[in-house]
Amino acid sequence: MANSMKRTALTAAWVVGHADGQHCLYHNGTVVVEGEKVLHVGHDFDGEVAETIDFGEALIGPGFIDLDALADLDTTVLGYDNHPPELKGRVWPQSYMQAGPREMYTPDELAFQKRYAFTRLVRNGITTALPISSLFYRAWGETAEEFDAAAEAAADLGLRVYLGPAYRSGNLVVDQKRQIGFHYDAPRGIAGLSEAEAFIARHENTHGGLIRTMLAPDRIETCTPDLLRRSGAAARDHDVPIRLHCCQSRLEYDLVLQQHGKSPLELLRDTAFFAPATILPHGLFLSGINGITHEAPDHEILISSGAALAHCPLVMARGGKVLHSFARFRDLGVTIGMGTDTHPADMIQNMALGVMTARIAEGNPTCVSAADFYDAATLGGAAALNRPDLGRLAPGSAADLNVIRLDSPDIGQRIDPIQTLLLNGSGRDVSDVMIAGRFVMRDGAIPGVDEGAFRRQAQAQFDRMVAQYPDRTLFHPPVKEIFPTSYPLRGHAPAIRRGG
Repeated sequence: MANSMKRTALTAAWVVGHADGQHCLYHNGTVVVEGEKVLHVGHDFDGEVAETIDFGEALIGPGFIDLDALADLDTTVLGYDNHPPELKGRVWPQSYMQAGPREMYTPDELAFQKRYAFTRLVRNGITTALPISSLFYRAWGETAEEFDAAAEAAADLGLRVYLGPAYRSGNLVVDQKRQIGFHYDAPRGIAGLSEAEAFIARHENTHGGLIRTMLAPDRIETCTPDLLRRSGAAARDHDVPIRLHCCQSRLEYDLVLQQHGKSPLELLRDTAFFAPATILPHGLFLSGINGITHEAPDHEILISSGAALAHCPLVMARGGKVLHSFARFRDLGVTIGMGTDTHPADMIQNMALGVMTARIAEGNPTCVSAADFYDAATLGGAAALNRPDLGRLAPGSAADLNVIRLDSPDIGQRIDPIQTLLLNGSGRDVSDVMIAGRFVMRDGAIPGVDEGAFRRQAQAQFDRMVAQYPDRTLFHPPVKEIFPTSYPLRGHAPAIRRGG
């Protein structure tokens, strides 16, 4: 071969290629990878290859792009049945704020959490991720140091990421009368932005392009207008994506309206927040949607801004909320990508639930298809990032792909692999993942990762964090009252040592 880079042919019963501006299917297809790029997708390849790997009854497709990927320990169980949030430690009491919020994890624990979470992303076929962590357990924002460690962890694992420490100007607090208000520290927000910009200068486009950067102001209701204005300008100056959780709850919408006399999207418009790659999770609460009666040109602002929605159907549905609706935003021409935003980082499960909730929202089983959500998890994410080299398998695109088994008995019968995947598949069916031409998972195993040890370490950290909850919960009840078991505990648990 004239080119010294190794060529590898990957074959499977089904291959998702890309032609004429859309995904297409090849039955018994072939993907040829050369170096970090895709050389060929289709049936016949006349050139030489150094190796051929046949995956048999499987689907080879573009790697998933997660625009809102959990990057810390999963705390979903703490809020699953335990309500309301102001009595369960998910809103800080004034006493905790006055005493000075503290870090609930050590720097080493934070570094481990990123690495642990990144392995979960790879395991579920996600090849590009924009990490998200909760600030409920932090002294204030995230630190550049922990993201220095995150960059190393992602590079070691071979995961493509956009990184940036989250920052904010304020935080919700609850008083002794259970009234929710705000505590602001505007200089702390500006300092967080400066730290994020310094991180961009150190890490943008490093590790062979695997590590990119972004700006991550926390949530619209925790940012002052000045911080939003400065953040948007910084995103344009540095030419990096900017992500802001926005329009995700009724409380958020009402608080922004109360404080600023504007809807969240009006506030973003009037602070010149929008940049060429703006990503807004979750887009559930806009004027005229989910009971919002405030008259505002929210849809017009969203469309004209060019911002993308990061749709996270699983985490929203757990809280009883759905997007109204995927079909509506799609038809308006809004870019829609996907996020997981919780554990498990199962993009397949999110796509499946997305189809169901979209059909329920519209009362119409034909309003969306499996292809709509597969597009969102691949092409939509790529469009949100302005990365036409990602989210597709075509000559010249990045060799980022996943292999999903179709021979499990639970997959069932099929006439089409994409519909079957969303009907019966899950992240557990992902067997192999390649990023930039390198296999980062083979046959379900991630090189150098002891998943049992990772799981035990994660649980131990989680247990230590939960033990600290009374101090940061209104009225300081014991842990067993904050998080009671689903059914009453009886007797005393015997001391039994369990293996990994």
